[in-house]
Amino acid sequence: MKKNTSTLDHDAISLYRNKSYGILSTMSKIHKNYPFGSFVTYVSARSRTAYLYLSDLAEHTENLHYKSESCLTIFSTNNESDIQNSQRLTLVGDLAIVKEENLAHCSKLFHSILPESKKYSAMHDFKFYQLVIKSARWIGGFGKIAWLDENYWTNKKPEWHKNEKAIIKHMNDDHQKTIVSALKAQHNIEDKTVKMSLMNIDGYYVKSGQNYYFIQFQEPSHTSADIKKSLTLLAKKYKKFEN
Repeated sequence: MKKNTSTLDHDAISLYRNKSYGILSTMSKIHKNYPFGSFVTYVSARSRTAYLYLSDLAEHTENLHYKSESCLTIFSTNNESDIQNSQRLTLVGDLAIVKEENLAHCSKLFHSILPESKKYSAMHDFKFYQLVIKSARWIGGFGKIAWLDENYWTNKKPEWHKNEKAIIKHMNDDHQKTIVSALKAQHNIEDKTVKMSLMNIDGYYVKSGQNYYFIQFQEPSHTSADIKKSLTLLAKKYKKFEN
C-alpha cells in the first residue's frame, strides 16, 4: 500500500529543483545490460521532467541509443556527517531527444541556469535529451523513504505556460517586494534588486549575483488559478521579511 507522500514529495522537489547535477545510470551496450553510471548536469523543466545536454560521443549516449531505460540519482551531502542519512532522489524513466517544439525553451533554461554549457553548443555532437519519468524514489533520511506518486511526475505542460512571460513581468513590475522577501525567507539572501526569471509548477527561479535560486511553492501549480493562489500564499507567509 502506498503511504501518503505529499510531505516527502515537497522535500524531494526542494532537492530536485535546487540541484543541477547527479549520476545518470544507463544500460551498457558494450557490457550487455549491466548498469553504467556517469556524472551529468541537468535542469528541471516547467513540468518535472529533467533536461540533459549530452554528447553523442559519450558512453551514456551510446547506451541510451541502445536502450532508453535510465535513471538519474540526485543527492545532497550538505552538512551531513552520516552519508547514509543524507537526502537522495532517484528518477526512473526513459531518455529521449527533446522535441523540436520544446527546444527553444529547453535551450534557454539550460543555458540560463548552467551558463557554462553554452560553450558546448559550438560542438555539433551535443544534443538535448529529456528523462520521461515513470517512477520516483525518495530517501529523505532514516524513516523518510517512499516511492512517490508518479502522477505528480508526468511530463505535462502546465496550462499557464503560454502566459509565463506575462506572469513574470507582472510580478517583477508590481510585486517585486514579495520576490525579495521570498529569497530572504528561503535562502537567507538579501537582494533588493532580485527579480523572477523562470517558472515551473513547483515555484520559480530568481537570479541574484551570478547564481540562480529556487523559490518553492507550498503545492504544485498547474493552472493560472493555482499560480495566483501559490504566489499569494508566499506573499502572505513571507510578509514579515519585507523591509
